[in-house]
Amino acid sequence: MTVHLRGGAAAFLSLIIAGQAAADCGTVRMAEPGWTDLALTTGVASAILEGLGYETESGVLGIPVIYESMERGDLDVFLGYWDPAMEVYFEPFRDAGTIETVHTNLEGAKFTFAVPAYVHAAGVKDFADLAAHADAFDSKLYGIEPGSNEIMLDIVAKGAFGLGDWEVVESSEQGMLAQVGRAARKQDWIVFLAWAPHPMNTEYDLEYLTGGDDFYGPDFGGATVHTQVRNGYLDECPNVGTLLTQMTFDIPMESEGMGYILDDGDDPVTAGARLLKAHPEVLDGWLDGVTAKDGSDGLAAVKAHLGL
Repeated sequence: MTVHLRGGAAAFLSLIIAGQAAADCGTVRMAEPGWTDLALTTGVASAILEGLGYETESGVLGIPVIYESMERGDLDVFLGYWDPAMEVYFEPFRDAGTIETVHTNLEGAKFTFAVPAYVHAAGVKDFADLAAHADAFDSKLYGIEPGSNEIMLDIVAKGAFGLGDWEVVESSEQGMLAQVGRAARKQDWIVFLAWAPHPMNTEYDLEYLTGGDDFYGPDFGGATVHTQVRNGYLDECPNVGTLLTQMTFDIPMESEGMGYILDDGDDPVTAGARLLKAHPEVLDGWLDGVTAKDGSDGLAAVKAHLGL
């Protein structure tokens, strides 16, 4: 059974406190920050874990709250550490040794500012080009959920690129993309946070801006995505740990699954199961050496659960 909460930190943490005073390996507690890629990968993990006989809990929390909850022992697993873009969040917990990075689950990701192609063609190709067109952009940078835009806010706070008097508009991934769609239909100018994997890269004709290396890293915020666990979790729950250190995605696979959520309206666990049915070949490697909770064959259990 999956408990999948979309109502924020208070509801999720109250459920943890009421239902489970201390972690046990029978229930795997996860969270993600409301990003569709991480909702998908968490849903995939939930679908597999359910097939193995585990229960899962997953909620939507801000990135700082995810890390604080892992440090306290209230959460076990986070599948979405984007390196280097999320270094600002993770650094104190890495230095304290309370959260472990255990696996690279995606390579080739990117994460930085983007503009519609018609804005890029008009000459806005670099972060340094934005300020000269402040009026056209209404001096606004469009971000996603509060708690996920710290780099964007830091750029404004430092006055980098002449953007010190710009406003960061925080809403949600869906809210931001709806604004991008409205702007594109009217050919209005907009600058926003973009990343891959994501269907936005094919749904919208967009271009990533150069020049943000000092904030988002080189290669358009080129990133690897990592699986993290609370300190000691792999030793406590080695069977789940084996799965977590073998689950590896790729850009096309994630983008396909994200489309199930964004375009088809699937919930994350349904999308995750659907993606696994479309790509059953990944299960052999992911479940190598993994048993079901009752000790039986893990691969057979998951295939039976998925109807494969």
